Amino acid sequence: MLRTKTTESKPVARTPDNVAIKPQRMGFEFGEKVPHYWLDNSYILSHTMNALSVLFPQGEQFFVDSVRYYQDQINDPKLKKEVRGFIGQEAMHSLEHKSMNQHVRDQGMPVAELEEHLEVVLGIAKKLPKRHQLAITCALEHMTAMMADMLLERSDVREDMHETMRPLWVWHAIEETEHKAVTYDVFNQVGGTYAERTFYLAFSTAALGVMASYFTTRMMLNDPKNFSLKDSARGLWRMWGKNGTFSSLIPTWLEYFKPGFHPWDHDNSELIARFKEQINEYIAPQYQKGNRRTIQ
Repeated sequence: MLRTKTTESKPVARTPDNVAIKPQRMGFEFGEKVPHYWLDNSYILSHTMNALSVLFPQGEQFFVDSVRYYQDQINDPKLKKEVRGFIGQEAMHSLEHKSMNQHVRDQGMPVAELEEHLEVVLGIAKKLPKRHQLAITCALEHMTAMMADMLLERSDVREDMHETMRPLWVWHAIEETEHKAVTYDVFNQVGGTYAERTFYLAFSTAALGVMASYFTTRMMLNDPKNFSLKDSARGLWRMWGKNGTFSSLIPTWLEYFKPGFHPWDHDNSELIARFKEQINEYIAPQYQKGNRRTIQ
C-alpha cells in the first residue's frame, strides 16, 4: 500500500513569469483537405497519432477532475490562477481534438467503440484515492510535456505533418508546455509523496502504452488494405529507433525519478515565444477575442 501521509511543505508555483497560462479556442476544421495518412504519408504513424487524439478528450477531463478536487486546498494565489488557466486550456484541447476525432470517425475508424473502452478504464482509475488520481495526472502531464517539447524542438517531426494537421499539434504542444508544472505543483502542495508520483509514472506509462497500442491496432485492422510490412517497420523505427520520436524521450522520462525533480528544471519557455505568434494566425475569426468555455 502506498503511503498517503501528508507533508507540511507547501511549495508555490514555479512557472516562469514570462509564461501565461490562458485558454484559447482555435476552431480547427478537418475534412477532405486532410490526407488519409497525414504524418509522413505513413500508415502506421498516422494511425498512431489518430489513436492518441482519441485518448485526449476523456483523458483531459480526468486531469481536470483530479485537479479541481483540490482547488479549494490551494493557498498560493499564483497557483490558484494557474489552475484556472490549466482547466481552461484542457477544455480547449478537448474541444479541438473532438473535432479531429470526428474526422477520424468519418474515415471509418471505430472511434465511438474505442471511447467506450477508454471510459471503462478511466472508470477504474476513478476508484483510486483522489491523490493517487492526481499522481496519475502528474505522470501523464509529464509525458505530454515531453512529447510537446520534442515536437517544438524537432523541425523534422513538424515538417512531416501535413499542413492541415500541423497547427493543431503545434498549438497543443505550446499549451502543454505552458502548463506543464501546474498539476505537479498542486500535487506537492496537497502533500503528494515521492513514492506516489514515481509509482504512478511507471503505472501510467504502461497503461498508456497498452491503450495507445490497442487503439492503433484497432484502427489498422479497420484499414487493412493499405497495411505493409515495409511501412510498419519504417514507422516503428521512426518512433523507437535511434533518435526516434519516442525513444529520444527516455532520458527525459527518467528525470521524473530524481527526488528533487521539477518540470521547470528544463526551462523551455523560449519555445513558447518562438511559436506562439505563428500559431495565433490560425485562430478562427469567431475565436480571435478568446473563448472562456470550459469542461463541465
